Amino acid sequence: MSHPAIAQELVERRERDLSVRQQLIDEGKLFGGYNPEMEKIHLENARRLQEIIDQIGWPTHERVGEEGSQAAWLIVQHAISLSSFMKDCLALIIEQGKAGTIDPVNVAFLSDRIALYENRPQSYGTQFTDDEQGKLVCYELDAPVNEVNERRRKLGLNTIEERLAELTFQRGTEPKKQPTAVEKQLEKDEYDSWRRKVGWLSE
Repeated sequence: MSHPAIAQELVERRERDLSVRQQLIDEGKLFGGYNPEMEKIHLENARRLQEIIDQIGWPTHERVGEEGSQAAWLIVQHAISLSSFMKDCLALIIEQGKAGTIDPVNVAFLSDRIALYENRPQSYGTQFTDDEQGKLVCYELDAPVNEVNERRRKLGLNTIEERLAELTFQRGTEPKKQPTAVEKQLEKDEYDSWRRKVGWLSE
């Protein structure tokens, strides 16, 4: 590890992100739109990570250690208001993935997340969303499920079906109030408006 201080900072920033996220979940404030407090932390972390990238390049295992590199990836994964930044970082980690200096799973998750926000099919089945009935489902795929599961297997991931079962279990079994058709449309309109505002959608 050649930059221990940066590694420590990245890990601390990740932990603050996750801590605030859990606090907002416990208070029932995280969902129903992008929470401003959460967005503020995501933006601060992303801007600092950009400074780090300008200084040392992408934080690889060799530069900041395994934990520091994973923390940098999470910061990018959460920087959803900065579409250009996320896409620039994807290009960087794709190159690092080719060189074997970054976990290829990180490439899969980030590329799928970008695809979701841009209304494109995902390649690795890492992103899940709610269907019309409020049931958790895998977001659209760019290939048949068996092909995507084979890609996942090569990365050491379980199948889409197994992951869906895990996520559904994590949600718990308590019944939740389902939004009306009007509420769903308003939520979608707000989501699309936000995506256009931050650059995910061009139209």
